[in-house]
Amino acid sequence: MKNILLPTDFSKNSINAIDYAMQFFKKERCKLYILNVQKVSTFITDDMMTVAASSSVYNTIIDVSKKSIANIIATMQSAYNNPRHKFCALVDFDNFVDAIKQVSKIHDIDLIIMGTKGATGLNKIIFGSNTVHAMQCCNVPVLAVPNGCKFTELKSIALMGDNFLSFHVDKLKPLKRLLFLRKANLTALLIKGALKPNRCIFKSNFFNALFSKVSCQSLEVSNNNLVEKVDHYLSTNNIQMFALLTENHSFLNRLFRIHKVETLGFNINIPFYIMHA
Repeated sequence: MKNILLPTDFSKNSINAIDYAMQFFKKERCKLYILNVQKVSTFITDDMMTVAASSSVYNTIIDVSKKSIANIIATMQSAYNNPRHKFCALVDFDNFVDAIKQVSKIHDIDLIIMGTKGATGLNKIIFGSNTVHAMQCCNVPVLAVPNGCKFTELKSIALMGDNFLSFHVDKLKPLKRLLFLRKANLTALLIKGALKPNRCIFKSNFFNALFSKVSCQSLEVSNNNLVEKVDHYLSTNNIQMFALLTENHSFLNRLFRIHKVETLGFNINIPFYIMHA
C-alpha cells in the first residue's frame, strides 16, 4: 500500500491536487493522509469571538481544521467511491516544512502531492513558498500540481538535469515506479550551459538499461534564457510532466538563484516531480 501525503490549506489549488491524486492512483491501494498545518496567527479575531469560555484556542482551531478535512474526505469518497483508498485526517501546529517532514517520517510517506498556484495571470506565478520549501527540504518525492491542471493519461515525462554522471539506480526508483504505473515514455533531457560545460555527459546506456521507453536529448541554455528554453521544449514536445533529481539541489537551486521565487513561472501548467538524492 502506498502512503500519500496531501497537504492542504483548503484553497482551490490544494483541493485540485487532492482530486488529481485520487485519479492518478485510482488503481492503486493507497492510504491518503490529508494534512493541514496551522499557526495561531492565522486564527482571526472574528473566529476568536465565537470560542466558548471552556474551550482553548488550540482545540478550537483543531476542531475547525478537522471538520474541513472531514468535508474534503466526504467529497472525495462520494465522487470516487474507491475501496482501494483509505483516508486519514491530520492537523498540526508547526512550521510547514517541519510538519510535513515529521509526518513523512512517522507514517512512512512515499509521495507528497501539493497544489501550486499555476502559471496564470500576468505575473506567471507557479510556486508558492510552501511548495518551494518542500521541494528543497523534504527527502520524500514531491509532485506539485498547478491549479487548473486536470488529470489526463500520462504518456510522456521529461527528466531534466545538468549532471547525469552521478545518477544512481536507487535514486531513480520512484520515477521508474511512476513510469511503470502510467505506462509512460521518458525523455532524459540534459540541460547544457555555462555552469558545468565539462560535465555535460550523457549516460545513455544507463538510462536504456533502466527504462524501457527512453530517449536522450540535450538542450543548450544560458542563465538568461533558462526558463524560456525549458518552456519551449516542454510545450513543443508535448511533455505532460517534468521531473528533477535534486543532487545537492543543483538544477533546482539554479532556477531559484536566477529567478526569484515570486516571479518564477512556466507558461504551461503540467505537474512538476521532484526526487531527492
